[in-house]
Amino acid sequence: MTNYMLGGGENIVEMVDLEEDTFSVSNSSDVDAAFDAVIGSIEDLIMEDDFQHLHQRFMEKHYLEFDDSEENKLTYTPIFNKYVNNHAHRTEEMDLERLLVRRGQPFSLALQCSTPLPPKHKLAMILHLGKEGEVVVKVLDARADRDKWWFRHQRAQNEVLLTVHSPADTPVGLYSMTLLLLSPDGHSLEQTTPETFYLLFNPWCKADSVYLPDEELLEEYILNENGLLYQGSWDQISSLPWNFGQFEQDVVDICFEILNNSPAALKTPEIDTANRADPVYVSRTITAMVNANDDRGVVSGRWDGKYDDGVPPTRWTGSVAILRRWSEAGAQRVRYGQCWVFSGVACTVLRCLGIPTRPVTNYSSAHDTDGNLNVDYLYDEQLESVSEGRKDMIWNYHCWVESWMDREDLPKGYDGWQALDPTPQERSDGVYCCGPCPVKAVRDGDVGMKYDASFVFSEVNADLVTWIVYPDGQRSQVSLNQKTVGQNISTKSVYGDYREDITKHYKYPEGSEKEREVYEKAGRRVTQLNRGPGQLEMKIKHAQAILGTDFDVIVEVHNVGGEDTPAQLTVTSNAITYNSLHRGECQRRTASLTVPAQKAHKEVMRLRYDHYGACVSEHNLIRVTALLQASGQPDVILQEVNIPLSMPQLHVKVVGDAVVSRKLIAHISFTNPLPITLRGGVFTVEGAGLTAPRELQAPGDIGPGQEVKVKLSFKPTRAGLRKLMVDFDADRLRDVKGIATLIVRNKLTVN
Repeated sequence: MTNYMLGGGENIVEMVDLEEDTFSVSNSSDVDAAFDAVIGSIEDLIMEDDFQHLHQRFMEKHYLEFDDSEENKLTYTPIFNKYVNNHAHRTEEMDLERLLVRRGQPFSLALQCSTPLPPKHKLAMILHLGKEGEVVVKVLDARADRDKWWFRHQRAQNEVLLTVHSPADTPVGLYSMTLLLLSPDGHSLEQTTPETFYLLFNPWCKADSVYLPDEELLEEYILNENGLLYQGSWDQISSLPWNFGQFEQDVVDICFEILNNSPAALKTPEIDTANRADPVYVSRTITAMVNANDDRGVVSGRWDGKYDDGVPPTRWTGSVAILRRWSEAGAQRVRYGQCWVFSGVACTVLRCLGIPTRPVTNYSSAHDTDGNLNVDYLYDEQLESVSEGRKDMIWNYHCWVESWMDREDLPKGYDGWQALDPTPQERSDGVYCCGPCPVKAVRDGDVGMKYDASFVFSEVNADLVTWIVYPDGQRSQVSLNQKTVGQNISTKSVYGDYREDITKHYKYPEGSEKEREVYEKAGRRVTQLNRGPGQLEMKIKHAQAILGTDFDVIVEVHNVGGEDTPAQLTVTSNAITYNSLHRGECQRRTASLTVPAQKAHKEVMRLRYDHYGACVSEHNLIRVTALLQASGQPDVILQEVNIPLSMPQLHVKVVGDAVVSRKLIAHISFTNPLPITLRGGVFTVEGAGLTAPRELQAPGDIGPGQEVKVKLSFKPTRAGLRKLMVDFDADRLRDVKGIATLIVRNKLTVN
C-alpha cells in the first residue's frame, strides 16, 4: 500500500490507508489525540519503506478491534439531501440521485438513528479519495479553520444533522464517506456503509483558484450545455451549433475516468491525486487526454479524408456521443476528430469539472513549427507547390479553448483566461498538448511563460511569406503579409447566439506603438519586402459561391504607371482542407495580356461544379491563387484567396407540447442542392436534456433537387431552454446542419 498527502503549500489534507475502515481509541480523552497523531505521523509514514510494520504500529497505538458480528449490525444510516445540496451547489442538472458538491462550500447530511444518539457519544468521519488513500477529517468547532476538512453536527431526536466543510484547494474527485460512532470511552460502536459523492471545482467560491466573479459569465462558461463553434474564413465566418452536454447522464463519471487513465494517474496515482487540487495541472492533463496521440486519450485526429473506419469529423454534433463511445469501449480512442471536435470535447470536460471554459476560434491561424515566426509558402513558376515536407502552414481557422484560473505558478499578473489547445500539433514537454498559456502573456509578448506561450504567440502573430522557386534552385520572395495571421479571434457571446470578437485580448492594434514593443520583446525580427511599388497591382474577387453551382472568379490587374504593360497571368483553383492540405486542382488558366496605362484588365475564370465537385474536401473550401509577372521585369505579384462554399441547411420543426417526459415529434427535411444523386444519407440527432445521440438513415438515394423527410420521436428529460441539433452526411455532401430551439417545462408547471 502507498501513503501520501494531498495538497500543497499551507493547505494540506492528510491521508492514510486504513485496512478495516475502523476508528477506535482506548478512552474518550484519546479521541482528539488520536486524530492529532494521525495528522502528525503522516510524513513519517510516507518516508518509511516498511509500510506494513508502520501500519500495524499505527493501528495498535490508536485503534481497537471493530466488532462486525451479526448482532452488531448497522443501526445508523447517513442520508444525503441530494436535492437541496445539488441545487445549492448548482449541480442539480447533472444528477439528483447522487451527491455532487463543489469545494469550499458546505453541504449537509442527516444521520438517521434507530434510537436516539446517546449524549456523550461522539462521531468521527473518514473520507476516502482514490483507491489507496483516505482523508482523515477531525471534528472541529472553529469556523475560521478553512484549510482542512471539518464538520459540525446537531442532534435532533433520532437524527443527527451534519454540515461538512471542505477546503477550497482540496483535490477534486470521487470521495467515499464513512461515519463512525464512538462510545464515551472511545470504542467504535457503529460504522455506516460508505457513501460516495463527487467534489468539483467551485468558480462561485472566492477562495477557489477558478473563482470567476460574474454570474452572467458563469451561466455561459459553466452552466450552458449548448454553444457555437466558429468556422469558415476570416471574411466569411460561420457558426456550428455544438452540444457540450456536460450535465448529461454519466458525463461526470467519464470526465474523472479520463483523468484516471492519464499516464500520471496510471504511473503515480498518489501524486496525481494530490495534484488534482490544481486547475493548472488538471486542465493540462485534460488537454493532453482529449487527443489520443500519446496515451489512452479520447479522440484520434485525422485530416486526409479517409474516415471509413470511423466517424467523419464533420458528422459530430456534440461531445456526449464521443465521450460515451470512448468509455464504453474501455478507454479506446474514438475515430475521428479535427480541431473543433477536440475543442468541443475539452470544453465539455472542463466545464463539467467546474473550470470556466469557452471555445475560441482564431482565423488565419499559423502553425509555425520552427519558431521563427514566419510561415513560408513556396511555389514554382507554374504555381505548383514545392512546400512538400514542410510543416509550416496557415490554417483557415483553428479552434482551441480558454479556461479561467489563477496562475500561482507564475509571477503576478497572469491570472485569468488561459489558452489550452487539445489538437495534437506539436509536443510540449514530450506530450501532445498546449497550455495552459496566459492570454495576457501572448498579448504582451512574454513568450517564455508556461506553458507554450511562444507557440500560441506565433499562431496569432506570424508573418506569411511567399516565394517563387526557380529551376536552378534560386528563390525570390514575392509577397509578405504581416496582417493575415490572427484575425477576428472569436467566441460565442454570453448574451446570445452571436459572435464576440476577442482579438484585442491576444494582440494590440496593428501598427500601434505597443504592437512594435511586443514584437521586440518577443524577439520577432521585422521582415520587409525588399522592393518598391511596381506599375501593376492585382486583386481577386468572386461571386457568391454556393456548393453545387458554377461561379465566377475575377482577377483585376491595375496599371498605375504611365505606359502600357504586357504581362503573363496564371490563375489556379485548388480544393483544400481548412488546415491548408491540398485535395486536388480544380481548374487552371493562363493568359498573356497587355494592361493599358492607368487602366484595369479583368480576367474571368468560371469555376464549374463539374470540375471542383469531384475533389472538394469535406470543408468545402476552394483556394484561388494568381501569379502575375510583367514582361521584362524581375518582380512578380502573387495573390491568394480562400473561398468557402455556402452550404444548404436542414429544416427542423418540433411538434407537440414541450414538457418533461412528454412525447414530441421532430420533423426534419432536406433538399439536395447538387446536380448529382446522393447516396448513403445519414441524419444524426442529439440535444442535451432532449435525446441521446441517434442516427436515422435516409430513405434511399436522393436525386438532384429531391426533398427527403424523416421524423423522430423523443421525450425531453430536463426542463429549460433546449436545442435539438441535426447533421446530415452523404457520400458527396457532408456537414449539413439544422437546429430547433424549444423551451421545455416541468410537469409541475403544467396546468
